[in-house]
Amino acid sequence: MIDDWQGFGRPLFEDAAAMGLGRVGVIDVGSNSVRMVVFDGAARSPAYFYNEKIMCALGAGLSETGKLNPQGRKRALSAIRRFAALAEGMGITPLTAVATAAVREASDGPAFCDDVLAKTGVKIWVIDGQEEARLSAQGVLLGWPQSYGLVCDIGGSSMELAYLEDGEVGRRVTSALGPLKLRELKGKKKTKAYVRDTMADLHAQMGSETKMRLFLVGGSWRAIARIDMDRRGYPLTVLHEYRMTAHQISKTADYIAACDPTELRHRCGISESRMALVPQASLVLKELMRRFKPKDVAVSSYGIREGMLYEQMPDELRKRDPLVEACRFAERKDARLPGFGRLLYDFVMPLFPRANWQRKRIIKAATLLHDVSWRAHPDYRGEVVFDNATRANLGGLKHAERVFLGTALMHRYTSKRGGNRFDPLLAMLNAEQTLEAEVMGRAMRLGAMLWLDSDRAPGKLKWKPKKRELTLTLIPEARPLFGEVAKARFAALATALNATGKVRFAKPR
Repeated sequence: MIDDWQGFGRPLFEDAAAMGLGRVGVIDVGSNSVRMVVFDGAARSPAYFYNEKIMCALGAGLSETGKLNPQGRKRALSAIRRFAALAEGMGITPLTAVATAAVREASDGPAFCDDVLAKTGVKIWVIDGQEEARLSAQGVLLGWPQSYGLVCDIGGSSMELAYLEDGEVGRRVTSALGPLKLRELKGKKKTKAYVRDTMADLHAQMGSETKMRLFLVGGSWRAIARIDMDRRGYPLTVLHEYRMTAHQISKTADYIAACDPTELRHRCGISESRMALVPQASLVLKELMRRFKPKDVAVSSYGIREGMLYEQMPDELRKRDPLVEACRFAERKDARLPGFGRLLYDFVMPLFPRANWQRKRIIKAATLLHDVSWRAHPDYRGEVVFDNATRANLGGLKHAERVFLGTALMHRYTSKRGGNRFDPLLAMLNAEQTLEAEVMGRAMRLGAMLWLDSDRAPGKLKWKPKKRELTLTLIPEARPLFGEVAKARFAALATALNATGKVRFAKPR
């Protein structure tokens, strides 16, 4: 096996520090829900092995009584008992469990934690608002390394803000702008005034950054994003990396106010308990946009739970590209010839001489994933790889990039495109992007026919755009592989480039 990993970076999967993250279980005891997530895989962007939440509303009525909701407390204890039993069966004990605003503010919070420890064996760490903000911001870093901007995490009883700069968490504050708290205020006018005054205070504490990206973390924000997708007829219903503008958010807030809540929640797949908090969260979001004026808004499915995982990662793993690491992990696990992806990357790259670093990472991802779906039925491999790319749990990937990656992988397996259920998604790319994805897919389709092993490149492509000349030079050992099918695939690649194709064979050394 060659040792030169070049731009891919040395693999970390077998390092002890990374292997220690092979399966990590965390519990988040929030004001509105209690959730257990089990992360699987030592990749930079690990898979969700198990993910379950129970809507307990522990913080309901807290402002009036000063105590946890009695029914919510029973439901939370039952949920944690179940989670502890599941963790025991998975062999991932002890679980890491944290509790946020409701438990830290309730007078019976300590008693609740003692009760949970006595009956389930799970020790709950009650974190303050500053720590909650830090962990949520670290969750964003799991998906966007070296990010900058403002992270806003909304829970049931609180809302936290944290600045990110060059991949580090900076200033952070906490507030009582959680929708459960706001529901307890009497009167819409009073609620609006409270939100306005609190947000002004937060803005004064945090200061104002220019050209800032706003990252939204939390179930209520995701519900609003889901409704925004419904209003716009948006074709890719993946919440992570979904983008919204201030104008779209304003229109969606009006849309929420005008729609029947029951019909809307059924149409958007939102639970009744979550939908009940959307109007208050919508009010907070509008004021947040008005005060901080971000340049754009990105929804993050990664938050405090992912931040807890990020906390346990070695620094070297934190710095890695989550997309490339996740794809390399998939190749190692599922490809027929692990390691061939980086040779294929070198093979196709001459076709993209103007590719910037963002495009290069997508090409890396495609070449690493080019063979991981080989077990699918041949008639449906194109559909399978497109679905996987556009809907998989991949960090650091914009929606248009998901479609680009899916289109390239689809052309790895088929020459057909369009006239099917993917048409609305394909329309997210312009003509130039679509052709580029097709060229990439056809190049991978050719390269896959020529593999020898993961140590030797079968040949090289040379592309002269001005002359429209495409030359394939094969090493002597690859000559027998260049049969009828390979010739047809090379011709198809040349046609996609509107080029004249030439084939040469290197002389034996």
